[in-house]
Amino acid sequence: MIKSALRKIYRQKRVALQAGEREKLQDLALIRFQQWGIEIPNYLMHYAAFGDEFDPGILADYCHFRNPGLVEGLPVVDPENDEMHCREINDQTIYSLNKYGIPEPENGFLLEPGMIDMVIIPLLCFDERGFRVGYGKGYYDRFLIHCRKDLVKIGCSFFDPVEQISDVGDHDIKLDYCITPYQIFSFNN
Repeated sequence: MIKSALRKIYRQKRVALQAGEREKLQDLALIRFQQWGIEIPNYLMHYAAFGDEFDPGILADYCHFRNPGLVEGLPVVDPENDEMHCREINDQTIYSLNKYGIPEPENGFLLEPGMIDMVIIPLLCFDERGFRVGYGKGYYDRFLIHCRKDLVKIGCSFFDPVEQISDVGDHDIKLDYCITPYQIFSFNN
């Protein structure tokens, strides 16, 4: 199935989840993450969830618990060149909404892409090969090409993978893992 059709289907599926059900599914995914045994990063980039998205903040909180020295960053979109960067966040961070209505940090140091150990990437759905359907702007794919080759790329989904996204392009970057409430999918050989 093509990305545009999957976007429509999975937006509807997410909207159909009741708040209590969404919280339960996130808690189950957090348990998977806690039991996983993956190395906790020193530099973690994730996104600020809005609406009915999976909230990666629960995974970031666990990483902070396991590594109190963790440096955490959120994406910011530069309106002049429409490129994404990563800005460090902490308890003093001030946020504002970007042109898409997504909270972004206004202050804090920009983190170089090569500093980041792990990134949690937003998605609507993913396939059995590790490709994802995002929101169609390509920000993450363009950002990830500047990151280290050993960067750990993780998606989080309320739903299992689709068999195949049929219109994956050369610019699409695969996830290494995707965490769901009932399983962690690995896409590394």
